[in-house]
Amino acid sequence: MTVTCPARPRRSVLYVPGSNARALEKAKTLTADGLILDLEDAVLPAAKLSARAAVLAAVTAGHFGHREVVIRINGFDTEWGLQDLKAMALSGVDGILLPKVDGAASLLKAAYVLEQLGAPDTLRLWSMAETPRGVLDIDAIARSTPRLGVIVMGTADLGKALRAPEQPGRTALVPALAHCLLAARAAGVDILDGVYTRLTDASGFRAECTQGKQLGFDGKTLIHPGQIDACNEIFGVSADEAASAGELIAAWESAGAGVAVHAGRLVERLHVEEAERQLALFRAIQHQAIQAPAIQTQALSTRPA
Repeated sequence: MTVTCPARPRRSVLYVPGSNARALEKAKTLTADGLILDLEDAVLPAAKLSARAAVLAAVTAGHFGHREVVIRINGFDTEWGLQDLKAMALSGVDGILLPKVDGAASLLKAAYVLEQLGAPDTLRLWSMAETPRGVLDIDAIARSTPRLGVIVMGTADLGKALRAPEQPGRTALVPALAHCLLAARAAGVDILDGVYTRLTDASGFRAECTQGKQLGFDGKTLIHPGQIDACNEIFGVSADEAASAGELIAAWESAGAGVAVHAGRLVERLHVEEAERQLALFRAIQHQAIQAPAIQTQALSTRPA
């Protein structure tokens, strides 16, 4: 089986509690690139079944627009995990996020179940990297199945497991972050940075987004809508950056050789490829921005009076 999936912006991906009907509805109007409708950590045991039903109803109803919709199911070591997976296999969601993945076996099991149920090839698996064992085995995890599309860092759980206190710069976590980034890039999958839990610390949030961008992450997972705009800005591509990328490509093409000089900088094919990636991301973001008003109007018009 070969799974294909077009590139898409994943600057900001917001966790939404699956048991919160109001949050599920509001998510349809937010400017996040993606949504993780959560059946795991955000839902108490007594509400697991009702949350599953609510999330299934929400994704079946649709109206999420350009937003990539992913369901974080419960672990396979719980009484809900396998049934969560089966319930979402044909729901039309974009992805299913597996929590606390310690090895490739969990992904292989999920991929097998989806195949047996006839899930579309475009349904991607996402994998949390939030345990020491999972981080150590991340290379095998990243290469386990062609259904895997995204690795998501679970920095809160990982920091707890490492007994590392929260601190600016995340010194204790950087080796794990870099290790997972290497595995993701080697496997050709996207990777998202973990959440920032200090909701009133805007400067700290921006600093952590900037660190994540500099490390090479494609975006960041979020726990509050108030974090979306700053995250989109930092992980996005500005108009000036897009213009500069276009100029670099034009200079290289006009040189008619393997190298060129642009703005005092030596330009090779690798620089052109990165500029092309930046331009593609910029255009995808612009396309989303054009679509968003009509999509939001459609979502609002379907709400009951």
